[in-house]
Formats: sequence, structure tokens, C-alpha cells
Amino acid sequence: MPQKEVAIILPALNEEATINKVIAEIPRQTLEENGYRVIVLVVDNGSTDRTREIALQSGAEVIVEPRRGKGRAVRTAFEKIRADFVFMLDSDYTYPATCIPQMLDILERGCPVVIGSRLRGKVEPEAMSRVNLIGNHLLAWLASFLYCRKISDLCTGFWGFRGEVIKKLQLSALGFDFEAELFAQLAKKGYHIAEVPIHYRPRSTRPKLNSLRDGLKIGWRLLAQRFSG
Repeated sequence: MPQKEVAIILPALNEEATINKVIAEIPRQTLEENGYRVIVLVVDNGSTDRTREIALQSGAEVIVEPRRGKGRAVRTAFEKIRADFVFMLDSDYTYPATCIPQMLDILERGCPVVIGSRLRGKVEPEAMSRVNLIGNHLLAWLASFLYCRKISDLCTGFWGFRGEVIKKLQLSALGFDFEAELFAQLAKKGYHIAEVPIHYRPRSTRPKLNSLRDGLKIGWRLLAQRFSG
């Protein structure tokens, strides 16, 4: 039987302070001992610091997507990846890559999609402002209401997929509304989304998301996708 492949996508914009810690935390040895071939793919989204150099030194493959936008970066990776299982998580060391084997086990049992849910797990002090916490709960409620499909953490940056699911998505979002478009398409196609509670850590660098502006974009994306053909 051919060896199954696990691809881990890390979109990164000026994350030289954390990218090596994220890569080091990926339980690559555990996955390989369990028979998987592991690819760690950093998508350098136009960094002006040493993100790309450090990622290469840390053993990751790097592709460059100079056009800014998290959605654009992940879509670029999706177009290149042909793995059996695909994970994506942020490169700021806020999400625990150690949860990948647990999430992979859920995918192996046939579930098409799994998320790491911050809001069902533990959010460390200062990891999320009160405004952002309320906003995340409201957006998750809106998504669940519009699509009649419960999701506790719409804006999580930690997702896992069976490879065949990726091939059936037609994504166009460029920025932080990417997860909203992703959820909308998955829900409309009838895919079940499992959830794993995770431990969410504070950023050590300046956040790139604008709470109000990006929150409105995410809400609008949910509405637009719900009533589109």
C-alpha cells in the first residue's frame, strides 16, 4: 500500500520570531513513525524579514506568494498540494501543532474536515481581547444560524482536511475572510466539520488583523456566500 502523505501548510508574513517554533512543534517524528510521509510547506506571503530563510533552515519547504493576503497564500498552497491529508495553521505560534495527530485520527476515521476550536478549549490571558472574543462568538453564531450547521469557532486558523475535500473547493477570498468562505462552501456541500478543543496562546508579535474592518468583511462574506448560487 502506498505511503499516505500529510501536508502542513503555514501561511507566513513576517513571522521570523515564531516560524521556527511552529515548525519545531509539529510532531513530525510521531507522524513518520506511524507511517506517514510529512511535508511542511511555508507560504511566504511577501515577507520583508528572515521568515523564508529561517523556514528553510528549520527543514520546511517554501513557496513564495508575493501578493499579500492570507486567503491568497493558502489558496496558492492548495493548488500545489496533492496530499492525502492537509492541515493549515497560522505561523505565529498561537495554535498547538501538537494536536495534529489527534485531528488526523479523526480524518482517518472518515470525517472530511476538522478544526481546532479555541472557543471550546482554553484561551490564555491576553491571547484574545474582550472585543475579539465577543466578535468571534458572534461570527460563529451568525455562521451557525445562516447555514444551519453548528461551528463554535469560525475564525480559527487551525483546519484539517481529507485531501479529496480540497479538490472540490472553489475559493476566491484573498484575506482574513478566507475561513468564512471556506466554512460556507463546506456547509453548502454538506461536509461534516468535527471540532477538537485547543489551547490558544498569546501572540508575541503585532497582530495583522483589524478587529472591526476584518470582522465586517467576514460577516459580509458569510452573507454573500449564503445567498449566492
